[in-house]
Amino acid sequence: MDERRITAMNYTKITPALIEELIGIVGKDYVYTDAERMQQYASDETEDLVYMPELVVKPNTAKQISAIVKICVERNVPLTPRGAGTGLSGGALALYGGIVLSTERFNNILEIDERNLQATVEPGVINEAFQDAVAEKGLFYPPDPASKGSCFMGGNISENSGGPKCVKYGVTKDYVLNLEVVLPTGEIIYTGANTLKNSTGYNLTQLMIGSEGTLGIVTKIIVRLIPLPKHNLLMLVPFRNTEEACMAVSEVFRAGYTPSALEFMERDALDWVSKYVQSSVVKIEDDVQAHLLIEVDGNNVDVLMGEMEAISEVVSKFDIGEILFAETAAQKAELWQLRRKINEAVTSHAISKEQDTVVQRAELPKLVKGVKDIGKRYGFASVCYGHAGDGNLHIRMIKGDMADDLWNGPHIKSAIAEMFVLCKQLGGTISGEHGIGLVQKEYMGLVMGEKEIELQKAIKKLFDPNMILNPGKMFV
Repeated sequence: MDERRITAMNYTKITPALIEELIGIVGKDYVYTDAERMQQYASDETEDLVYMPELVVKPNTAKQISAIVKICVERNVPLTPRGAGTGLSGGALALYGGIVLSTERFNNILEIDERNLQATVEPGVINEAFQDAVAEKGLFYPPDPASKGSCFMGGNISENSGGPKCVKYGVTKDYVLNLEVVLPTGEIIYTGANTLKNSTGYNLTQLMIGSEGTLGIVTKIIVRLIPLPKHNLLMLVPFRNTEEACMAVSEVFRAGYTPSALEFMERDALDWVSKYVQSSVVKIEDDVQAHLLIEVDGNNVDVLMGEMEAISEVVSKFDIGEILFAETAAQKAELWQLRRKINEAVTSHAISKEQDTVVQRAELPKLVKGVKDIGKRYGFASVCYGHAGDGNLHIRMIKGDMADDLWNGPHIKSAIAEMFVLCKQLGGTISGEHGIGLVQKEYMGLVMGEKEIELQKAIKKLFDPNMILNPGKMFV
C-alpha cells in the first residue's frame, strides 16, 4: 500500500480491530485481506490502472452496507463501491486504498410485476440475465451495453449506461423509477416512487443515476418495462468513404426512420474483431472503409421490411458496397457478436486508450475527420466505432511505435484534450456512457464552467460530508 495515497486525504489505514468488526457484520467468508484475492479488485477494464485495496468486503443486505458505511465514517476509512469491474473510466478503483465494497452477492431478481410492467432487482444482477428473465414473460428492458453479458445492473445505474438499442428506446435513466440507496452517512432511503409519474420534490433518483457511486450505494432498483418487440431485421452496409458513412446516419433519421440500432464500425475495427472471434460472416472488400450495422424492430414484419427497403434507398445515395441482410437468427447473432466484441479485439491487438465521445448526430463526420487530423499531428492511429445513431463514438487511440514517454505523458494528454475541445465545439461532451471516473476528471473544465463544477462538488459534499465514498472520482 502506497502510504502517500492515504495521507494525501488524511484517511486512516485498516486495523485488525476494524477487520474484526467487518467480520462480525458479514461473516469471515466475505472479508478478504489476502493479496491474491484482492488483486482481482485492483483493476477494471480501463487500460493500465491498478490500485490495490486494503480489504474487500461482500455484504448482501442494505443493513449490512449501512453498518459498514458507519464504521468507515467513524474511522475515516475510504469506501469504494464496485460491481462487475467492467468499467472503462476507473470509477470503481480504490484510489486511496481502504475498503472495496463488492455488490456481487446482491444478485437476485426480486420481482417481475407483469401487471404494472415493472421489475425490482438487486444491483449485482447481470444485465443480460435480467433481459432474458423479462423476455421470457414477453417483456423488454432495452439498455444493453456491449458488456451486457457480464456487467451489473448497479454499475449500469452508476454510469447511466446505454448501448445499441438506446437510439430508439433510451438509456438507463429512462427506465429507472425508484432506488433503495445507502447514503454515505449510513441512512437507507428510497429516492422516488414506483410510479410512472412523480413530481414530488427534487428528483433524487435521476441524481443518483450517473453519479458513479459517489453519492450513495444502490441496493434495490425498480425499473419500468415495455412489451418485447416480436420481430427484428438487421443489415450491414459497407461504405467506401468513412465520412459518408457518418453522413448517412443523419440522413436515415431525417428521412423519418428511427432504427432500433444504428452502429458505426471503421474497417480496422471490423477486420480485427472478425479475426479475434474467427468469424467469416463479413467479406470486407479492399476499398471499404467503414460499415453501418442497422436494425429495425416491431410487431409487423411487412412494415419492418418496408422500413428496411426505405433505409436501403437512403444509404444507397452514398458510395456503398453490397448490403448484407442477415437472413437467420444465427447470422444476426454473429453480426452482433462482432459489434460487441470490438473493444476486446482492439485491446488484444494493440496498446491503446479509449475515449468515449458524444456529439450531435449530424456532426459525426466532422468528429471523425477531426480525430484523424489530430492523430496525424500527434503521431497515433485510431479505430472508431460506436453508437452512431445517438452520436456516441468510441475512439481507440493506438500507440503503435510512439515512445512510451509520449504515450504516457503530457503529449498524449494534449491530444485527448484537443479531441474533447472538438467535441465541445460540435455541441457534444466528453463522455456518452462510460463516465468520468478517474481518467477523465482532469478534462472536466474543458466542457463545464467553474460554477457548474462548483455546484456538483457542493452536491457531493452535501451527500458525503466526510468524503469517504468513492473518493478521487469525477471532481474530488
